[in-house]
Amino acid sequence: MAAGNPLIVGLGNPGNRYRGTRHNVGFEVLDKLAEELRIDLANDSRANALVGWGRGAAGKVGLMKPLTLMNRSGQAVRHIVNYNNIEPADTLVIYDDLNLPVGRIRLRPGGGAGGHNGLQNIINQLQTKDIPRLRIGIGNDYDPGEQSNYVLSRFTPEQREEVDIALQRAVDAVHLFLDEGIEAAMTRYN
Repeated sequence: MAAGNPLIVGLGNPGNRYRGTRHNVGFEVLDKLAEELRIDLANDSRANALVGWGRGAAGKVGLMKPLTLMNRSGQAVRHIVNYNNIEPADTLVIYDDLNLPVGRIRLRPGGGAGGHNGLQNIINQLQTKDIPRLRIGIGNDYDPGEQSNYVLSRFTPEQREEVDIALQRAVDAVHLFLDEGIEAAMTRYN
């Protein structure tokens, strides 16, 4: 169980043009979580993010969607973490991962960014790699040099079915993270 007030951060790019893309699965998980926890997200202009606070089974929880582009997510996260005295270890970041097959999820208590620029920016801004993360596989069947186009593309209908299942598993994993901590969530969902 998170020691303080946990913050759940879903990464993505703001705006309708990015809705439903591979790069926005973090936003999708956060939206599902907000609905389940009945937490309304509101614009926090100081942080440049949508933020909401509510209660989970284990107590107070914050939800956040940075409104910066993906690669600058850390500035928004740093503001909310510092303003609310949240420990990086109580901040779960949810994002897409090219290195996982479509629909697979993985949790880790920390480590490097694995080439994900949004997570790298958060690591840089918080000055620690000890940030729990939940990665959602988006596959990597793109041509060399087309990574940027690939992450901004949409899933095939077959992949979308797999991703929708993974998104609900991710939401369930977040609930377990909130209730019992990262180790319990890793044991059950990795």
